[in-house]
Formats: sequence, structure tokens, C-alpha cells
Amino acid sequence: MLAAILASGFGAVLTSCKGTEAKVLPVAGTLDAELGALNVERSPFNSQSSTFSVMSDTVAGVSVFGIDRVDTVSTQGYGIVVVKGATQTTFPNIRNVRQPQAKYDREADVLWLTSSAMEGTGVQVEWLCQIAFDANDSAYLAHVVDPYDVQQQLRQRLGYRIDGQQLTLFDGQRPLATTTNTVADMGGFDDEQPLWIGEQLRYDLTGDAPQLLVTPGLKFTTGLVLIYDDMPTLGALLAIAPDGHVEIGDMHNCE
Repeated sequence: MLAAILASGFGAVLTSCKGTEAKVLPVAGTLDAELGALNVERSPFNSQSSTFSVMSDTVAGVSVFGIDRVDTVSTQGYGIVVVKGATQTTFPNIRNVRQPQAKYDREADVLWLTSSAMEGTGVQVEWLCQIAFDANDSAYLAHVVDPYDVQQQLRQRLGYRIDGQQLTLFDGQRPLATTTNTVADMGGFDDEQPLWIGEQLRYDLTGDAPQLLVTPGLKFTTGLVLIYDDMPTLGALLAIAPDGHVEIGDMHNCE
């Protein structure tokens, strides 16, 4: 099937078994609007707070902690402390649930931090925070990547084509992955819009640059939730321009 696409020279058109042309169709998005900027406040670090370690770069002297409790009061899953050298900066309105990741880029003097925006069964949506430092090593939130903005950029690029139970994903006109649906008890693919993104937008910070990870979900004619059983995870390197514009690199299949 992929060989036929490449041989035709037209990534968006394929002649089906019935002789009709099947176009690459755009994905839909589950997020309806921006989730809103994080409200960041600074307050002195409370030595009586209960914290847990998120990241520690002992060579650079940069550490990140999540706050469980201030004195005897639970933070309800909010609160991040960034330490650089002898300077501690508290961000009480950044969430620390669902195992946030952090990585310090020594060359750029930038800290990357993930924060859960939405979570639940089949749902994992994250903010990506870019934290910078002033001349006194105090941390400040330079940029925040809103999941809705990422979704909308991807909707301009990601598409799909369905042939029977086989589904092919595209980045523009470039095929990314082909998967075969094995779900047989949901009444078939939804006729209006079977492929959605937005419920699984997360990040991997283990490389040199943040990698965006997105897993599309399938909608069927029965049931109210998206199904991810047979769907691949797609990845792309992500960068933030000085003006805050999010740049998403070429997508690839992570599996």
C-alpha cells in the first residue's frame, strides 16, 4: 500500500480497490480552546514544606522539587521549587502530579519542565514549561507551551487514510505509520470523524531537546471514548523561538 503511494507521486491520493480516489483527511481535535497561561507567583521557600525530588543536576547545581505539603496543609498537587546554586524559587501554581519531568540545558541555561494539564483514563495532556534564570540565579517562567496550540498546529499537518481496517497516518503528504484496527465490537469507525488528537499530548525530556509525543485515538460508532489499542505514538522535536513561537519538527513513528 505504501509502495503504491510513493510510486504514484501523490501522497494524498490513492486508487482503492473500487477504483475511487481516497484522499488524506485531516484529524480532529478534542481540545476546544487554550487552557490559559499558568499564573506564576514567587514566594520564599518554606523549610517546613514536604517535598519530593523531580531532578538533580549536581554538576550544574540545579535541582527541581515538587511540594507535597506546606507546614501541615496539602498543596493538592501544586507547587514546584527550582534551586540553582544557593537561590530557591517557588512556583506554587505549577502542578506537580503525574510524575513531572525536568531537564537542565547547561549550554542554554534553560530548564525544561513538564506539568500535567489533564489526566484520566486514556488521557495524558501536559504543559511544557521553559524556565530561565536571571543574573542572581532566580528562576522565572520564560515560556509555556499550551496543549491547545500544539493540537492546532498538528491538525494542520496530520492526516489519515482508511482502507478497510487499515489506517495510514501522514505528516502532510508523507506517510508516517500504518496500523490495522483489531477492535471488532464497537460498531465500526465513526462515519463523520474517526480520528482525533488532543487527549494524549505529552513530552520526553531525555534527549538533547524536548520531544513531543502524540497518540491519535479512534472513534467508533458506539461508545463515548476514544480507543488507543492499535494506535502508534508519533514524535517530533520541539523548540521555542525567542518570541515564544512553538516550532514542531518533522513527525516520525516512535514504535
